[in-house]
Amino acid sequence: MLVSSYITAKASKGVASGIEGRGLAALAPIGAGETVAIKGGHIVTAAALQSLPERLQNSEIQIADGFHLVALEEAEYEPVMLFINHSCEPNVGFAGNIVLVAMRDISAGEELTTDYALFDDHDGTMECRCATPSCRGTVSGRDWQRPDLQRKYGSYFSSYLLRRLSTSQTTGATPGESFPGRRLHACTRDDGRRA
Repeated sequence: MLVSSYITAKASKGVASGIEGRGLAALAPIGAGETVAIKGGHIVTAAALQSLPERLQNSEIQIADGFHLVALEEAEYEPVMLFINHSCEPNVGFAGNIVLVAMRDISAGEELTTDYALFDDHDGTMECRCATPSCRGTVSGRDWQRPDLQRKYGSYFSSYLLRRLSTSQTTGATPGESFPGRRLHACTRDDGRRA
């Protein structure tokens, strides 16, 4: 049996995106706090992730320091992908490490987006194409460390990043650790959409 991700019946994945390539769109209204998706895949180490073909690497989502969920075979790629694009004004956040929830009420027809700062930690940048009023222009794999985004998103960060933020606040240490070799997957790709 192939692994896959769950998408609410109120959304459709792989639809044409107003941001880039294919996206995830609401088919019906989604209430704030409702589960939008649950990411599926195989748990792999960062080293194992780097050994995969680039297209399969693009299906990953980081779930802990040094661990990721990813498709391991080409046949799993589409079922695992969420096709959720980045936006600097997202409407979807995290409730844990793999559950994505609506951050506000979402209308039918809206593209479902998340800020990659909510779950990514690595070296690398990508050009942002969200074109929202608060667009950062460039998205960094370390944006989760920005105090303005921490205030803006609060508990919508993935659990492993929330733990890091909590630890850094209690110890006074700089949050985060580097994962050399990781790179941010560009929003400009149509062949391998992020998450």
